[in-house]
Amino acid sequence: MTNIAMLPVNDPIRIDVQRLEQIVRELGQDRAAQVIGTALEELAVALRRTLQAAQQGDLGTVVSFADKLSRLAWQVGLVSLAGVAVDVGACAELRDRIALAATAARLGRIGNRSLTRLWDEESR
Repeated sequence: MTNIAMLPVNDPIRIDVQRLEQIVRELGQDRAAQVIGTALEELAVALRRTLQAAQQGDLGTVVSFADKLSRLAWQVGLVSLAGVAVDVGACAELRDRIALAATAARLGRIGNRSLTRLWDEESR
């Protein structure tokens, strides 16, 4: 009989809190909340489009939206999300569909958790 172990996938989420604090210092609490809220909306769209393009095998669109996603994520301090988005774009550029499938799955996990965590931080 074969034993099969279920391994949980628990990618760490890193947020640059100093970056968020800098945004608040520069813009003030109310304006920073608006800017970060808008960024969250744009991040969600870029994440969804990147994942859809990866699923459809549209490598050019993957590269484009992964780049947008990584830039937006860096701007608001979503370090983990930015890094994985860069990896997804690199897999698409290399036309490595197997690696793209794996990194896109990771992007989905980290993306959803990162956006949720940032949203929760902003809601406090």
